[in-house]
Amino acid sequence: MNPQKDVLPTSGWGRYPVVDSVVHRVRWQSDLSTSQTPPATLAQGRLRSYGDAGLASSVLSTLELNRFLAFDAETGLLETEAGVTLDEILQFCVPKGWFLPVTPGTKHPSIGGCVAADVHGKNHHSDGSLVSHVDSLTIVTAEGDVLRCDRSEHSDLFWASFGGMGLTGFVYAVCFRLMRISDSRIEVETHRTADLAETCQLLLLTQTEFRYSVAWLDLLSRRRRGRGLVMLGRHASGGPLDLHPAKARSIHALGGLLVSRPLLRMGNRLYYRRQLCRTQTTVMHYDPYFYPLDGLRDWNRVYGRSGFLQYQFVVPFEAGRECMEEFLDRIDGAACSLAVLKTFGEFPTGMLGFPHLGWTLALDFRRTTQTIEMLQHATSVITAAGGRVYLAKDAVVTAEHFMEMYPRVEEFLAIKHRYDPRSRLRSALSDRLGLT
Repeated sequence: MNPQKDVLPTSGWGRYPVVDSVVHRVRWQSDLSTSQTPPATLAQGRLRSYGDAGLASSVLSTLELNRFLAFDAETGLLETEAGVTLDEILQFCVPKGWFLPVTPGTKHPSIGGCVAADVHGKNHHSDGSLVSHVDSLTIVTAEGDVLRCDRSEHSDLFWASFGGMGLTGFVYAVCFRLMRISDSRIEVETHRTADLAETCQLLLLTQTEFRYSVAWLDLLSRRRRGRGLVMLGRHASGGPLDLHPAKARSIHALGGLLVSRPLLRMGNRLYYRRQLCRTQTTVMHYDPYFYPLDGLRDWNRVYGRSGFLQYQFVVPFEAGRECMEEFLDRIDGAACSLAVLKTFGEFPTGMLGFPHLGWTLALDFRRTTQTIEMLQHATSVITAAGGRVYLAKDAVVTAEHFMEMYPRVEEFLAIKHRYDPRSRLRSALSDRLGLT
């Protein structure tokens, strides 16, 4: 059966760029054969990548590939089709006493999209990225072959697919290991810090004590840039296994007014001072700890029609703080609406995987031409430090900078061409960065 198709303007979560796409809706593994579709195509999930990674002129939508295939209640081994979302997995597993081994800051991506980005979370320093918890992938290649891939069989395709941004083949199914929990709550210890130096020091000192750690930063403070709230977490025990709320609150965009510099500075000041004491310990449900922005429906619209950019980079721990300071100096003219700092541990990832040992800083900005130019100019600070930018969030990095950041590009391309000899798989990102 040929998949149904529509022609739609599509964009990622950042609402920039916008690409007119022929969207082929697939329901079965057989629909993933590219013999039924135009040559240039890409699997597309929930469009939760921020930039152009999930965009192409012709895509295969996996939204209806949303079935659970197998589950071992003793070991937590779960296999699902690629279109199943993290939200749906949580609904399935939390009441049974299991949790996601790795989760990004939203529960709405598809598991196939999470493979393509090799997603990480607040626990990378202790548990690594998604690839560390996946046993196998079922991939339909651009030539129509159905391959079961793991660390021993078609291992080149397995590793290239994690962080490969969907360019290695169509992921049909993912088999991965859940994490046992006895409580749906998180014990959270929040520390208020005075500046970036103290924030970094606290994150480093607590690496072995807490499974989860993340810091919100105030980058608009005139005198203490980088002050923040460090939120350290571990799973509680012996409590309820309650699911997260189903509904989110609405938010009014107000034409981007909410992300003007004066309002952002005032909002940061209030958020920073909401915690009166230096250290506070609470127990909260997993939802507000892992997914605070999911509580606001369509929060990406707060930036107005122009959309927004998220620029996330990682730099090695050595001289990492100085590198971050220099980068922030170069983009000081752009009002950063959200800044989040985490640490990465030393774990394997794919050839184009993002996580590497060091600091990772994620920054949100309203999209303007000036902001794009500032970010592109400041990227040289990241490349000089041996860092890289997260492709799942990116919309601005140049091909030249990309090649400097990712030294295993040629290795990746060799594997891509082995399984896609006619270069059928492509995206707006691959065209921009020279990966097609």
